[in-house]
This record gives sequence, C-alpha cells and structure tokens, in this order.
Amino acid sequence: MTLASDKNLNDKGLSSTAQRMLALRDVVLAEWEKRLRATVREAASLPHPIVINTFPTLYDNIAEAISPGYPRDNAVTSNTVASEHGGERARLTDYSHQAVIAEYQLLRWTILDVLNQHGVPLDGREFHDINASIDACMQESVNAFALAQSALRERFIITVTHDLRNPLQVISSAAELLTHSQDPARIGVLAKRIVDNSQRMDRMIQDLLDAAVFQSGERLRLHLDGCDILAIVREVCDPLVEVYGPRFDILGGPVEGWWDRDAMRRVVENLVGNALKYGRPDAPIRIAIDSQHERMLLTVHNEGEPIPAEQLETVFQVFRRAEAAKDGEKRGWGIGLPYVRSVAESHGGSVQLDSGTGRGTTLAIDIPIDARPYQNAPTLGGG
Repeated sequence: MTLASDKNLNDKGLSSTAQRMLALRDVVLAEWEKRLRATVREAASLPHPIVINTFPTLYDNIAEAISPGYPRDNAVTSNTVASEHGGERARLTDYSHQAVIAEYQLLRWTILDVLNQHGVPLDGREFHDINASIDACMQESVNAFALAQSALRERFIITVTHDLRNPLQVISSAAELLTHSQDPARIGVLAKRIVDNSQRMDRMIQDLLDAAVFQSGERLRLHLDGCDILAIVREVCDPLVEVYGPRFDILGGPVEGWWDRDAMRRVVENLVGNALKYGRPDAPIRIAIDSQHERMLLTVHNEGEPIPAEQLETVFQVFRRAEAAKDGEKRGWGIGLPYVRSVAESHGGSVQLDSGTGRGTTLAIDIPIDARPYQNAPTLGGG
C-alpha cells in the first residue's frame, strides 16, 4: 500500500519509474528535510513530525501522477493534501508564504537529484509531470496558508476588541457615575478606577504596537540604563501577593545590568502572568535569578499540564495563544511570549522553554548583563 491519498493497495498500474520513486521515498524525504533545515530558518528547530507534515502523501501522489493511464492528473487532483499542508504551516509554525514556496522548490530539486543519483532516468513527460504536480501543490498550499493566516488574524482582532472593551466599559461607567456624585471619597474611588483602566488600555495598545514592530522584522527601541533585576521582580510580585497569596518563591540575589527597565518589567509581568494563568493554582511559582559568564538568567517555573511538544515553538508566535485558548477560559492575545522573545533578542539574548510531565513548565530569559554592545545585533523577528 502506498501513502498516497487514495491509499492504493498495491503499485499495480504505476509505471516502473513511479515504483522506483516510491522505493526511494524515505531517501528523498530525509535529504529534503536536511536541506530544508539548513536553508529555511523557520524550519530549523521544528520537531520532525511537524516538518514532514503531509509530504510523504504528497510525494506518493506525485509518483501516481507520472504514471500513464493512472487516474490522477497531478498530485492535487481531487484531494486536499496540499491545502491541508498550507493550513498546518499557518497554524503550527511561524512560516511565511516565502517559506512555503521554498520548501516546495527544495522538494523539486531533491527529487530530481536523488533520482539522478540512483540511476532513475526521467523522460520529458515524467519531468514535466513532476514539475506540474509540485507547482500545483505549491499554489494550493500557499492559497490555504493565506486563508488560514487571514482567519487567525480575524480571530485575533475579535479577541483584541473584546479585551479592550472591558476596561473601556469600566471607564465609561465610572465617568457616568462621576458626573452624578458629590461625595469626595466616592469621586476619588471613581477617578482612580478611570486612571487604572486607562493605564491598562495603554499597556494593551503598547503591547500591540511592539508586537507589530517586531513581527515586521524591526528591533524594539530600547532605552538602556543601569537597573537591578531583583528589584524589578519584587516590584512585580509584591502587589500580586495580596491577590494570590504567598505563592511566589524568589531565589537568587541582586544582579545589576544595563537593560531597558520598562521592557524588563513587562517581561517579568508576562512570564509571571503566564505562570499564574496556566500553572496549577495550588502550587508555588518559582522565580530564580542567576548570573554567569557575564550573562543574567531569569527563570519562572510553574507546575501544571505540560505544553505539547509540537507547540513548544508556536507559543512564541503572535496569534497562536489566542488560537489555542479560543474555546477555553484562558483568553489571550498571543503576544505576551512573543514580546518576551523580542525583548530578549533585542538585548542580545534569547528565550528558553522547558515543559514536560513531572517537570512542570519553565520559561527563561537569558541575556548579557551589559546589553549595550548588542543593541544592533540582528533578531529573528518577522516572518
């Protein structure tokens, strides 16, 4: 039985070239994956099951399509394999449409190179049919990728609109009450409510702007100054103790460095907020500060359900968290952890994620203690 989408039970009806192609499937796909990881940045760190995706089925469909008389004109005839591939690339990776095109171009040359290396000659018609199938797959995948990206963005806009309406409604209600109140104490409470929710909206909008900047491939504009990461951590966590109780275990001492203090505070807020949102509510949250080799490592650990292996990279991509949580109670924009990554990379560092059964989830930002020399270092934002 082939892996083609029609699940052909045997290779009868397939040409001798197609049968030899099928025998070389694993060789072709292994070489294609090696070339893909070496040349397409977005694929470099993806797990193997995500990289390989529907390509084994696509490959066998191509083999069927080059067989004269077999009822398949090209690899996408009467099936959705290529479009599903494009949709998965949009949902599970940080691919751009250029990356989708690149992987099909690599598949084309890998097939031709491997067949040639193994002495499998192609006549003009077979060469044409392989190229026609790959071009058709590419077109369907890119179209599906664009549609999926559009759907993700529409869902993101709905989430943003919903989240911005909450503080706006509080401001509107407080302002209405303020016009009818004569009690100075009550006026003070309402005014504070307006100020707090205005600041909340401002932070939301700033997050959106920063995410847009980084996704476009630009660096965040940092204002570096001397600051202590322990002081920032306590500044974030101390008010939370009043709400969540003594759940925060802060380990390590002061580490002073040259960083953007406001950006680092928002990093800590995002990491701690993520731990509160997804961690087990009866378990402590451990925040550790270490310094080594002129670098600062800040880790935030929580107990709870691990992040599935195929989602380890996607949690750092804009829109993904909102997509993953759309049917649950844990709403989000999907820009918190991408922002953390953008801050880390803009400081010349990186973000690390470790999550597994029995280990909980640990997020870490690892940056130079003095980020001043690295302000112009390239980042991987965009895509």
